[in-house]
Amino acid sequence: MAVVKAREQDIDLLARLLRAEAEGEGEPGMLMVGNVGINRIRSNCSDFKGIRTIEQMVYQPHAFEATQHGYFYQRPREREKRLARRAVNGERIWPAKYSLWYWRPPGDCPPTWYTQPHVARYKKHCFYEPRAGICDAIYSTY
Repeated sequence: MAVVKAREQDIDLLARLLRAEAEGEGEPGMLMVGNVGINRIRSNCSDFKGIRTIEQMVYQPHAFEATQHGYFYQRPREREKRLARRAVNGERIWPAKYSLWYWRPPGDCPPTWYTQPHVARYKKHCFYEPRAGICDAIYSTY
């Protein structure tokens, strides 16, 4: 059962984002990118108020650097489409389970990102959850 509405074109869009943002992190890393995206749609808080669709989430200004590069615009592959469906269906894995932000720094993970605390690192990506009182609904969205 999907936790956000998704047409086939939305699955394709999310799949392209997963690959462009985290292909080098393997399937878990790409699924975590999907987790963060779905969390942004479901949370309706902080920088993500009014983000209700996959398309709005992917193309939110300054949200994903990958949308500015040609690799993002290649046809989605079945592997990434399967991962996108898993994210849309609510499968979440730690450290992205409740994260709303991630970043790939050139070195160590900073202790905060947009003033939110670092949760953990997965390969080259650092994940950040909202601190208490910022987006409490993220912990009970599904």
